[in-house]
Amino acid sequence: MSSERTLVIIKPDAVQRGLIGPIVSRIERRGLRIVAMKMMHIDRALAERHYAEHKGKSFYASLIAFITAAPVVVMVVEGPQAITTLRTMMGKTNALEAAPGTIRGDFGLSTQHNLIHGSDSPASAAREIALYFTDEEVLTYERSIDPWIA
Repeated sequence: MSSERTLVIIKPDAVQRGLIGPIVSRIERRGLRIVAMKMMHIDRALAERHYAEHKGKSFYASLIAFITAAPVVVMVVEGPQAITTLRTMMGKTNALEAAPGTIRGDFGLSTQHNLIHGSDSPASAAREIALYFTDEEVLTYERSIDPWIA
């Protein structure tokens, strides 16, 4: 099975609540490979590019304000069906509807403060990864466990 990449953002609420470690740990324990990671503060211009498809929607202004409010951790995660796997791990956007065992189901309480972002398609993943990382920042490497995962 071929590998795919997705962008993950551990959002300001998760960073402020000290959930970076538990979220990264879940991603790694699932078998996904982190091929790029950094902590940063998303500025308004980058936030507007990231969420361009939502411009004009009623929640756009609050979305921009939230993602720029505090530092985030951005990652590129790789593995078989990484997009679907990660989105399943995240749970529904509304944390009150997210299943127990998902990141949002276990740690979240609202829709607005929903802890984590993951790309929703290969096209979105490619576009979003390019917003946050250069090609040189995204590594290619093998782990000894990879044959046991795929």
